[in-house]
Amino acid sequence: MSSSLLSAQEKEAAVRRNNPEWHLRGDNRLGFRSRRLPGLAAGILVAILLAAVASTTLLGSVRAGSPDHVPSNVAWTAATVAEASGGNAFRGLLLARRCEHCHGSEGFSPVGSTPNLAGMDKLAIWKQLEDFRDGKRSSPVMVPIAQSLSPRDVADLVAYYAALPIYPDPQDNRVFPEQNAQAGHSPIAFRLVAFGEGSRGIPPCQACHGPVGYKVGAPSLATQNADYVLNQLDAFADGSRANDINQPMRTIAALLSENEREALAAYYGAGLGLQPVGASGIAPKQ
Repeated sequence: MSSSLLSAQEKEAAVRRNNPEWHLRGDNRLGFRSRRLPGLAAGILVAILLAAVASTTLLGSVRAGSPDHVPSNVAWTAATVAEASGGNAFRGLLLARRCEHCHGSEGFSPVGSTPNLAGMDKLAIWKQLEDFRDGKRSSPVMVPIAQSLSPRDVADLVAYYAALPIYPDPQDNRVFPEQNAQAGHSPIAFRLVAFGEGSRGIPPCQACHGPVGYKVGAPSLATQNADYVLNQLDAFADGSRANDINQPMRTIAALLSENEREALAAYYGAGLGLQPVGASGIAPKQ
């Protein structure tokens, strides 16, 4: 027993002499003596930085998918379309009395910065009212009004305004159509409406809004006020309006120059959107 014990002690002493990185622990077992190596410290620092970057990326992804960053809560399903299309126009007429001060008695506003609603597609009006109700589109005037409406109220108002005619009426005080003040604007707008600008990734306006400024499901531009169109293009361009699903308007408006946005607003505000555009390349007469 004694010789065996001495032999073990001798072996341990030899290991310690030949391996200074080893030391004897309190429990009589050999363990590694840790060093504060520069390489090890650098590795730990890199691992911490990578973890921080990963956490930031993950947090950004979560925030991007959060409700605050969803452009609209509207999902176009058969049930949604049925709800938006099933309103009572007569009841909507009664409800619209509170809307006439801004949007006019026949759906044409006397103020150029306020949108005309007469003849607009049901789905387009319904979506905007829903976005106001949900706070996805901001307006100190429209948000509280839209939030005071029931789902039935919204559907009824939509039915009423969609049924209104767009023909001129000398008895009301609408500002539409307005004179296109700058003659040079019309060719610029016509090119963008009919052909877009492929080299800059800008599709023709008529692809979504129709060749006469009207298309089912899209906001009508055929009889829209110039100031309103320009304000919305500017808002999409700077991101202050962001309720366009899949960001088509934010993308396109940001690609347009200020002069092009003004030209398009003046074009539609002058009623030129009511004239068909096509592949002839001939701009409509003013």
